[in-house]
Amino acid sequence: MIVEVKNLVKRYGDLVAVDDLDLEVMEGEIFGLLGPNGSGKTTAINCILSLLKFDNGEIKVFGKPMSPEAYDIKKDIGIVMQEVAVFNELTVYENIDYFCGLYITDKSERKKLVEEAIAFVGLGDFKKFYPKKLSGGLLRRLNIACGISHKPKLIILDEPTVAVDPQSRNKILEGIVELNKNGATVIYTSHYMEEVEQICSRIMILDNGKVIATGTKEELKEMISLGEKITLQVFEMEDTHMNFFKTMENAVSVDYDGKFLVMKFQKGNSNLEQVLDYVKSHKINFGKIHTEMPTLNDVFLEITGKELRD
Repeated sequence: MIVEVKNLVKRYGDLVAVDDLDLEVMEGEIFGLLGPNGSGKTTAINCILSLLKFDNGEIKVFGKPMSPEAYDIKKDIGIVMQEVAVFNELTVYENIDYFCGLYITDKSERKKLVEEAIAFVGLGDFKKFYPKKLSGGLLRRLNIACGISHKPKLIILDEPTVAVDPQSRNKILEGIVELNKNGATVIYTSHYMEEVEQICSRIMILDNGKVIATGTKEELKEMISLGEKITLQVFEMEDTHMNFFKTMENAVSVDYDGKFLVMKFQKGNSNLEQVLDYVKSHKINFGKIHTEMPTLNDVFLEITGKELRD
């Protein structure tokens, strides 16, 4: 086991930021911490790294107790925090070289690692650029290169794609998967459910400092009753038709806004088939039809009663 947290509690006065957190991260996985802003993700990470004192709990990394002085543990950890942390007075190359030098003293080895990190994040054309000349997406990539250049065994990324363009976001996510394939264990925090669903092998959902649920994305979706959402573009909907859809065996909710009919169903078979059969047999004029299975937002909504990004 790479990270083991038991009964972690962190308070700020009367506010309980992390409430009795248990967490286990296995070697070789991408472990996602998913939750809205203020849910306790960053606080939990800072406690794991011994950057914050906590009120109760036990934390082990690589099987050893974590502490502010545990440098033998910290040398094998790469950290990419939410706030970009680079030196504006140094170029891209110099920044990565500096952070790599905190762990690697041999100059020839460090030069090789810095070049590999630059190539990995796609900053080869920007080596001599200063941070202020980089776009937000490129700056995020630099931040990642500084955190992973020394080839750590454990990489912790706290909201690394906030405020970046879609192209840079995809590049960052692809890079995280590649780091994992190359042997790194990853802890990834985000409030973007699509990202966590895309790259994480296991996911923990947090809200108000508490663990809501933990498991693979498939296991999390099995925890809720919602099975399918069908959206039908239809320009006229009579009450008799609405009543039919509302009384379908697996129907959870049916809403019509004058243009789109949105139907949510519990787990079951042939919901879409029944809807199409009815629409065609009653000659209802419809346009697009779209069906989707539950998302992690649906899991969060059913368990907590609110949207993930509230």
